[in-house]
Amino acid sequence: MAARYLLDNGYAIIERDWRYQRRDLDIIASKDGILIIVEVKTRHNTDYTLPEEAVGYDKAKSIAISSNAYVKTHRINMPLRFDIIAVTGSPDSDYTIKHIPDAFYPPTR
Repeated sequence: MAARYLLDNGYAIIERDWRYQRRDLDIIASKDGILIIVEVKTRHNTDYTLPEEAVGYDKAKSIAISSNAYVKTHRINMPLRFDIIAVTGSPDSDYTIKHIPDAFYPPTR
């Protein structure tokens, strides 16, 4: 659902589920000359928490480490952005997608 949303909105999907050690990057995309690392979070409902609230300090740090490895491995020299796509619902029922560009900056400590 998240990849389809990105494609429908003019993003190019470069990779999905890219792995580095025990870490992964959900979607690596590009648009307008920017490399975009997309963390996808899903919930069936928002009774307890919003999907995007699951991206805390530890997850952001893990994404930053993986992103650094990806950029170095592929020798990428372009601006980098971190987005979250929050999906609530499921494919066989109604669902909503919330795209949060520039959702976070990598932790520095």
